[in-house]
Amino acid sequence: MTFSESIKTCLSKFVTWQGRASRSEYWYFILFAVICYTVSVIIDRMLGLTFMMANPISGEQQSMGYGYVYCLTALVLLLPSLSAMVRRLHDTNRSGWWYWIALIPLIGLILLIVWFCSRGTVGNNNYGSDPLGGELGDTFA
Repeated sequence: MTFSESIKTCLSKFVTWQGRASRSEYWYFILFAVICYTVSVIIDRMLGLTFMMANPISGEQQSMGYGYVYCLTALVLLLPSLSAMVRRLHDTNRSGWWYWIALIPLIGLILLIVWFCSRGTVGNNNYGSDPLGGELGDTFA
């Protein structure tokens, strides 16, 4: 799956919690999201829209580094990111509810990253057909 196909797929399936997502679909969409977040922070800083907070030590006002544009971007990409994550977990034949494991400090995030990087189930699994198509035997035949 290409970068643009991944973005179109994830944005069009922004509330689709069924099915499977290949590694390329998931990671290209994550790359797109990181680029969007970075651009939104730059726009916030250029326009002076960053949130301010008082430094607890000196009492001076400081920029938090992000602002309204970043928050809007994060809000827009929240559901597509969650649904892509759930579909990626489905590709590894795991329930989408496993995303809650991220609440376990460090170990949960490491485990999720390993699962997201691992190859999905070859062929059909409990959550649908293989997004890469076919069986592994067909590839090497």
